[in-house]
Amino acid sequence: MNRLWAPWRNKFVTIRKIKGCIFCMKNKVSRGRFQTVPYIIRKSRYSFAMLNIYPYNNGHIMVSPFRHVKDLKGLNDAELLDIIKLTRDMQALLEKKLKPHGFNIGINTGKVAGAGYKGHLHIHIVPRWKGDSNFMPVVADTKIMPQSLKELHRILKT
Repeated sequence: MNRLWAPWRNKFVTIRKIKGCIFCMKNKVSRGRFQTVPYIIRKSRYSFAMLNIYPYNNGHIMVSPFRHVKDLKGLNDAELLDIIKLTRDMQALLEKKLKPHGFNIGINTGKVAGAGYKGHLHIHIVPRWKGDSNFMPVVADTKIMPQSLKELHRILKT
């Protein structure tokens, strides 16, 4: 059995939780001026894409609907199509800018499924490269990231 270890995410698990929904807060802050909000990459009619500040890998993007819904069943048809199209567009952007060898794309619905923000649907897009896992996370509790989030945001926004 293969495993994707992410011990650096323990910081996310153990930090004091922010009151409210991070996706709703990002959405409210970003209306009308999303270019100035840290790590939001793109908005569409019903959804937006942002960098994950606790990434599994370089380029880890989350796509979320503006409306606070917990799973796909809560989306109407227009929202569902919009979030899937934005996910596709973000995958294409990552392919163009970062040239990964593959992707993990998925949704964790509910706490037992691993959802960190269990109340607001979001799709993870995680670029993968051959050999992108090594011994550092296991022996040194360190994930080697080739770019800062600030630099990555700049690259993906251009």
